[in-house]
Amino acid sequence: MKTEVKKIESNIREINISVGGDVVKNKFEDVFKRISAEAKIPGFRPGHAPRDLLEKQYGSHAHEQVLKELVPDIYNQAINKEALDVIELPEISEIKLDRENLSFKAKVEISPEIDVKDYKGITINYKNVSVSPDDVKRSIDSLKESRKLEKIDDNLAKSLGYPSLAELEKVLEKQIFLQKENAERQKVESGIIENLVKGLDFKLPQSLVKRQLEDMLRQTKIDLALKGIPREKIDEQEKKMREELEPEAKNQVKIYLVLSAIAKKENITQDEHLPRRVMEFLFREAKWNIAA
Repeated sequence: MKTEVKKIESNIREINISVGGDVVKNKFEDVFKRISAEAKIPGFRPGHAPRDLLEKQYGSHAHEQVLKELVPDIYNQAINKEALDVIELPEISEIKLDRENLSFKAKVEISPEIDVKDYKGITINYKNVSVSPDDVKRSIDSLKESRKLEKIDDNLAKSLGYPSLAELEKVLEKQIFLQKENAERQKVESGIIENLVKGLDFKLPQSLVKRQLEDMLRQTKIDLALKGIPREKIDEQEKKMREELEPEAKNQVKIYLVLSAIAKKENITQDEHLPRRVMEFLFREAKWNIAA
């Protein structure tokens, strides 16, 4: 197999790919063998029809089948050979196939090269979470107002499914603690991510931005529909929603690519759990300053 890579843009490559010899010949033989086993040609049992009849009757089908099976296989081999980190399906063009040779061009979008530095030992300022009596009181007062009750007592707790006010206070204390703990973790994560992407400037792959934007737009439409907004109203706002969501879509793609670059350096598994795995790694490697 011969490959030649041409740089079109910073994130776009065009690969000229060609292969010949036994690879193509053997694929045609394999395809015709399968066709022969199933072909119904008058006067011949399956698998016994002469090759010239098969060629005449099924030649174009064999040609299409060889392309269908060989192009993806050869393309993947070329990508591995050239060590290209492709992030989108290729644009295949100029396909030429005869009984001995196959050639085509593949235009691909690749992940940008990101030189991530100083991601180990990031300083994390973490504040220990605590729940004060005032926090619990505010939460109970809010419940009282929402249920339009005159006083706070066991009856309030029972109306919410708890045997006593003391038990309700324990439950609320746990809920408030978890909310505060989650908020603190989000703050820490945001700080790490901000530290990582600061100063990094690279061209974002438009296919990833577009995909992320479409996902965010779809979810926004679902959220609005669940709130009872008519579909016509939602569709009318689509252009505006796109404009508002695009900066965040770009930001999320940038964050993902930076985390992915760290994953490659640290041999962290590249799968749908990549962001969580990388964040766990960064947490382990960080310098923690814990305040009371």
